[in-house]
Amino acid sequence: MGANFAPRYYQIEQTLRERIAQLKAHDALPSESELCAEFEVSRMTARAALQGLVTEGLIYRVSGRGTFVAEPPARRRAENLVRFSEEMRRRGRVPSSKLISSEMRKAQPGEGHRLQLPKSADVVAIMRVRLADEVPVALEKAVFPGDLRGLLEVDVTTHSLHESLIDLGRHPRRGYSSIEAEVAGDLDSHLLGITAGAALLIEKRLILDQSDQPIELTETRYVGSRYVLDVAFQVDAPNE
Repeated sequence: MGANFAPRYYQIEQTLRERIAQLKAHDALPSESELCAEFEVSRMTARAALQGLVTEGLIYRVSGRGTFVAEPPARRRAENLVRFSEEMRRRGRVPSSKLISSEMRKAQPGEGHRLQLPKSADVVAIMRVRLADEVPVALEKAVFPGDLRGLLEVDVTTHSLHESLIDLGRHPRRGYSSIEAEVAGDLDSHLLGITAGAALLIEKRLILDQSDQPIELTETRYVGSRYVLDVAFQVDAPNE
C-alpha cells in the first residue's frame, strides 16, 4: 500500500466525514482533546480538521458544550417557487419566522420602478428571519405596493404572506428571479447567527399577480451552508 501524503488534518477531516454520514443531526462528535488522543496529533491539527467541516456547514460548535453534526441544508428546485413553510414541511422540518420589522414607508429608488408605482409612493416593507427546526436559514426583505397595507395586520411569524395576498384578492402567479453570491455583513451575522464574511446565496425576485401586476419585490439572503438550490437543465445540441 502506498504512503498517504495528505496532511494529517485532512486525513482526520475525511475520517470525520465518514462518521458524520452515519450520524443524525445534533449528534455529538469527539472534542479536540479526544481527537488529539485518537489520532496522536496536536490540538492545532485537530482544530484545523474541525474548522474545515464547520466552514462547510457539516458541523457546528457550541462553546462549553462541544461539537455536533449540523442539520442537512434545505433544498429547492430553482425553477419552482414554493412557499418556504411548505418547502420545509415537505422535508420533514418545522418552519417558523421571526419578525424583524414591518412598516409603511416611501419606496426606495428602484423599488417603485420595479413595482410600477408612481413617484413617492408608499410601500409595505417586511423583514423577517426564516427558520427550519429553529435554525436560521434566510433573511427575507419583502416590499409590496402600499395598497396592500392589510399585510401589516398579519402575524407573519405564523401566517404565510402569499396566503395573505390571496386573502386580499391578489394571487401570486409567476415571477422572475436572479441569484448571486455575496458575503455576510454585520446585519446578516447578527440575525442569522453566522460569522461576518460567511457565504450567502442571494435571491432577488419580482412576483406578479393574476393580472400580471407586480405585487412583491423580495431579496432573500440564504446562509450558503444551510440552503441548496437544485437545477434541472437540458444540454443544447451542438451546431452542425
